[in-house]
Amino acid sequence: MARTVVTGGAGFLGSHMCEALLDRGDQVVCVDNLVTGRSSNVAHLSERDGFEFLQVDVSEKLDVDGPVDSVMHLASPASPVDFDRIPIEIMQVGSYGTHLGLELARKKQAVFHLNSTSEVYGDPLVHPQPETYWGNVNPIGPRSVYDEAKRFAEALTMAFHRTHDLDVRIVRTFNTYGPRMRPDDGRVVSNFIVQALQGEPLTMYGDGSQSRSFCYVDDQIDGQLALLDSGYVGPVNIGNPNEFTVRELADKVIEATNSSSTVEFLPLPKDDPTQRKPDLTIARRELGWEPSVQLAEGIERTAAHFAAELNL
Repeated sequence: MARTVVTGGAGFLGSHMCEALLDRGDQVVCVDNLVTGRSSNVAHLSERDGFEFLQVDVSEKLDVDGPVDSVMHLASPASPVDFDRIPIEIMQVGSYGTHLGLELARKKQAVFHLNSTSEVYGDPLVHPQPETYWGNVNPIGPRSVYDEAKRFAEALTMAFHRTHDLDVRIVRTFNTYGPRMRPDDGRVVSNFIVQALQGEPLTMYGDGSQSRSFCYVDDQIDGQLALLDSGYVGPVNIGNPNEFTVRELADKVIEATNSSSTVEFLPLPKDDPTQRKPDLTIARRELGWEPSVQLAEGIERTAAHFAAELNL
């Protein structure tokens, strides 16, 4: 039985990771300061054998008693509204938090798994994006607090790997969505679904021609666990290669929710990427993984979750 520390474990992605680890028989130490994570995300796990919750800011300390087989560092606010609201905290969890997670893994002789992001590619000039692409990031723009925190985290992880021979994994996630997203987190999928359910106009930034590749959370978790269990360091793109424009996403959300909502066009935020699509060559070759949940099905599942949470 493995014992895994999941930082950010009460967040959207982290809570699904905790649940999946428990489902396969692992013990889980869920660590979260609840700044953007929610205790309700893991409330259903609290009575399960092998689950432990620690309310701790991993930017300040990360001490776990007993044996640890892996440290999965998922802690980080990841929504556009957070970039403006808590930018320094985002930089701290990407730097101090990553450092403390790496030190815990080194002390426990555990695997360190870093949840990085496709945001390290910035507004890409190469499409689709392979892991060999170095990116096109504005280091001082409003999104840089997240982009550069993750780029630093990757560099620090590889420094520990080279210097201390630490066993590490690096995953780059692409636009993950699904149940337990915050209704007000500012991401395009949650924005559109909540607005459609409430009959409000869908706020579209720009003309809607920018593209994204949306990965349902179950697929994302399966891919990350496949990487954790492999011997492959990474980085590895985990996402869905099916590319949609934001306008196409809006149409699918309106159809799935049977909404009468219209679309309201607003100015495009600074440094918003024009396109994003993962090259999955490495994930397929090294992990034998690729996603299976199509966008329409994922939207329906996510909309059902939001409808229940918001009593709509």
